[in-house]
Parts: sequence; C-alpha cells; structure tokens
Amino acid sequence: MATNITWHASSVSHQERSDLRGQKGFTLWFTGLSASGKSTIAIALEQHLLHLGLAAYRLDGDNIRFGLNKDLGFSEKDRNENIRRIAEVALLFSDSCTVALTSFISPYRSDRATARQLHVSRSIAFIEVYVHVPLAVAESRDPKGLYAKARKGEIKDFTGVSAPYEEPENAEIVIKSGEKSVEEEVMQIVRYLEEKALLVKGEKAKG
Repeated sequence: MATNITWHASSVSHQERSDLRGQKGFTLWFTGLSASGKSTIAIALEQHLLHLGLAAYRLDGDNIRFGLNKDLGFSEKDRNENIRRIAEVALLFSDSCTVALTSFISPYRSDRATARQLHVSRSIAFIEVYVHVPLAVAESRDPKGLYAKARKGEIKDFTGVSAPYEEPENAEIVIKSGEKSVEEEVMQIVRYLEEKALLVKGEKAKG
C-alpha cells in the first residue's frame, strides 16, 4: 500500500453535486455466468436511461480488460483484483452522480460484498442485478465459443466449468434470462429504480 499520501476531500458534497446535476448517482452491478445476457441488458438499459436524460455509463468486463485491467488474468487472485478495481471506478462514477452500470461475471460473493460495502460506506446506492441462466442454457448460447474451448481444456479457470460461480443470495433484482424480451427485462429494472426513487431529475433529485 502506498505511503505518504493524504486524502483530499471535495469542497462539494455528494448531495450538493446531486442537487446541481439534477440526478442521483448509483451503481447497478450486473453479475452472472458468461452468456447469461448481462451485457445485452446493460447496453439496452444504458440507452434507455440516456433517453430519459440521465447521465449513465456502462463498464463492461471484456472492454475493461483491453485497458485498465489488461495486466490481469483469470486466476482467483486476478479476478479479485479485477473486481476491486472496477468497484472503485464504479464508485467514482456514481459519486459524480452518474449511473454506473457494471457488467462483470464477478463470480465470488466476497468480491461483490466488498464492492457493495465500498458504496455503502459512502452512502451511495448499490443494486446487485443477478442475471440468472442455467449453465446448460449458457453453454448452448456460447456466442464466443468459450465454453467449448473450456471443455476441451483450452481455457483454464473458466467460470462454470473449471472455476466456481457463487450465486448471489440477496440480489436486489433477479432476472431469469431468456424468459422475457430484453425490453421487458429493462423495464423490470426500471420499475425497481422508480420504486426506490432513484430515477429522479431536477428539483426532485434534492433531498
């Protein structure tokens, strides 16, 4: 851990920033097996939120590994670090009063719990979205051919095959992937956000 550093608090509080920007910031954490549909739903939701006039940004597992996390592999240790970093980035986005949408397998409960606690410690909403799909269905989709390679031993530490996936026990939102259209899945999330008064703009964002 770095030494000789000092945390510099902002002169603008989170609530003041929310009032000025006219919206609330929070993180939607999509988790699920590869090919569960996480990214598809997150992409559609991001577009919907932007059309509502809300600032939203999607952080995708594959995309992040092209840049910020390109030095990480898929061992348990590297997966832990992958999620630790993205949790910190999501917090920065949500603290700036942007809706952060993260789409990561994030297979370990402890890592997701750490990401949640990071937000809770700053009084920022963290919503876990479990995109559930049976392993057999995910394998039958296999758009990238990853499950087939994992079964052949060509990919090591592949979630669901040679590495574990620990299902969420208390996710705020559970989506049964494939049982509804993407549009209906998006609206399931939107209804939850509306119930929690998170999708508010202008004067309504105050307080």
